[in-house]
Amino acid sequence: MNILILGSGGREHAIAWKLNQSSKCKNLFVAPGNAGTASIAQNIPIGVNDFEKIEEVVLKNAIDLVVVGPEDPLVNGVHDYFLNNDKLVNIPVIGPQKAAAQLEGSKEFAKEFMVRHNIPTAAYESFTVDNLEDGYSFLEKLKAPYVLKADGLAAGKGVLILNDLEEAKQELRAMLQDAKFGKASTTVVIEEFLSGIELSVFVLTDGEGYKVLPTAKDYKRIGEGDTGLNTGGMGAISPVPFTNADFMNKIHERVVKPTVEGLKTDSLPYKGFIFIGLIKVGDDPFVIEYNVRLGDPETEVVIPRIKNDLVEVFQAVAEQKLDSIDLQIDERTATTVMAVSGGYPGAYEKGKEITGFETIEDSIVFHAGTKIENDKVVTNGGRVLAVTSYGNDFKEALKKSYENIEKLHFDRINYRKDIGFDL
Repeated sequence: MNILILGSGGREHAIAWKLNQSSKCKNLFVAPGNAGTASIAQNIPIGVNDFEKIEEVVLKNAIDLVVVGPEDPLVNGVHDYFLNNDKLVNIPVIGPQKAAAQLEGSKEFAKEFMVRHNIPTAAYESFTVDNLEDGYSFLEKLKAPYVLKADGLAAGKGVLILNDLEEAKQELRAMLQDAKFGKASTTVVIEEFLSGIELSVFVLTDGEGYKVLPTAKDYKRIGEGDTGLNTGGMGAISPVPFTNADFMNKIHERVVKPTVEGLKTDSLPYKGFIFIGLIKVGDDPFVIEYNVRLGDPETEVVIPRIKNDLVEVFQAVAEQKLDSIDLQIDERTATTVMAVSGGYPGAYEKGKEITGFETIEDSIVFHAGTKIENDKVVTNGGRVLAVTSYGNDFKEALKKSYENIEKLHFDRINYRKDIGFDL
């Protein structure tokens, strides 16, 4: 098969790394890709939302399967573009259609979906600039901390958790009146704060059957001890040590099953990944958010634990035969630590040469924000590299990841030294 992956991050490198291991993968393309994907696939320098260019690439290279990495093209309807195009309609796309992608594209849509299907989540209300005063009143009824979420896509930065009521009101005004997050904050969801420990569960569905993939936990904040600004993710661990069989059964019965059934009930065709962001409150799971694709850097610990041929798995999704797949999961723990650019998640410089790849032992280095310039690998983003390792437990795996990340060098490299501190 000729396969095209859309995206340029660590998630896409991890998917490419896994697909490349399959004897069924003939030619692998990544658009636009990065320096890591360039070593195992052919990068094509086009944007993930340039559907006409994607069509050209698909037809020119006789692509048999398209795997969509990031959320943007899904929310913008890339799957629908294929279905509505006579030349592309028979080429399978892994990723939901536009209507279902609203689970991530709109926080309000996701909340209404959860309420409709009795899926446990925090109490909430939605507000626009027209009822800003009502938003202030709702905040006054809640206890601190206050959770404000931009309704639309805000590149992972549209969620604010604030301890001060007046600050929460100011931020609500900034989001609605001053368009702090652009169009994404035309509507703002305010919800009650849930106290507990977070984890992620990944589901792959063909619209009928589904498979629950390994659990993972990522670390969003830039500073050790989970302090400082939110990032796209500084590291991840899979499986999550506190998920026993009883808790996993609750997740399955209360969240996973009603989510997949809800998609069918609401006539939302779905072939792809569902990322379910959960919080464990006491012994009960509550849904914080849905994503309509794999998370990053969780992909870098979930994909390496799947033993199956991923091309076969995706073929089964395309043909709605996922129930026939016996999913095999590596019993070992996988951990990843993210090396980021100095200054990230604020301003940072690109184009810093990266060295040390040849010294890595017993770890996999997934590229996130990199490119090749003058035959050298240089930084090209805030999150640069993810160093993934296996171990019998998360401590053993992390030890390998940290030993190897110390061998990698670029100007102002930064990484958290406490991944797994709360486990």
